[in-house]
Amino acid sequence: MPATEESRDEALYVLTAVLLTPAQFPSVLGDDYPEACAALGLEPYDTGYGLVLGQDGGGARWTVVTDDVSLVAIAIATWDCGMEYALAIEDRTVVASLPGWPLAVAVAAPGVPAPHDPAPDPELGGDASRAPLSPPDSERWGPAQRRLGADEIALQWAIWREQVDSDVTFVSPGEKPHGGVRRVLEEARGYLDSPPPLGRIRSAFASGDARTLRADGPGWSMVARTDDIAFVLLDDAPGEVLPVGRGPELPGLLTALDKLAVRPA
Repeated sequence: MPATEESRDEALYVLTAVLLTPAQFPSVLGDDYPEACAALGLEPYDTGYGLVLGQDGGGARWTVVTDDVSLVAIAIATWDCGMEYALAIEDRTVVASLPGWPLAVAVAAPGVPAPHDPAPDPELGGDASRAPLSPPDSERWGPAQRRLGADEIALQWAIWREQVDSDVTFVSPGEKPHGGVRRVLEEARGYLDSPPPLGRIRSAFASGDARTLRADGPGWSMVARTDDIAFVLLDDAPGEVLPVGRGPELPGLLTALDKLAVRPA
């Protein structure tokens, strides 16, 4: 998908793009929209940004931030349909050009050197002087990996749901839920009284009248279907996915959280 109207040295060969908005942002960057923006040195404007990942003529990795969110959204939707779209960002819409990529990209631009980070240039100052962005280390477990795990569950809900007994309950009689799960549910319930930062609760289409609900907090992520169960991931439980059954409490909590959630435009 390379696209450029510049000379070869100044060109950005576009490889992919993602949205950075209150309702849709790369989870690796933070638990909520303001935190994700802060990771890139951006102001958390409600209108959001588009992140365009590509290479320059020398092969260096760059993340170009644009405020033309609609253009990036159209490009992503077109690519998702398997169609070509030459995404070309106008200079006047560029907010920042950041060295490196915050996400792993499996493709490279043809006809240019292999992807590599540009060397920081203190003399240029601004964006070019900062350390290059890089994707999280896949060999360790931490907040970014926990959020990526929640992303995967949301994308592959049916597969994960099949692994849980259909009659799983919120808590068996006479028992208490997992300590970490109990803390997550209490903190999520606290959002009803004190709404969290923008984007910490997000709602997306599922099927029928149901919604896929995503909530994050300090050290935890929760993915749920408003008509079904929830899954919890914890920083202090590496790689573990904890199911939370419907029971008497979860349905009401999910419905209330969905009312607070931001939704894609």
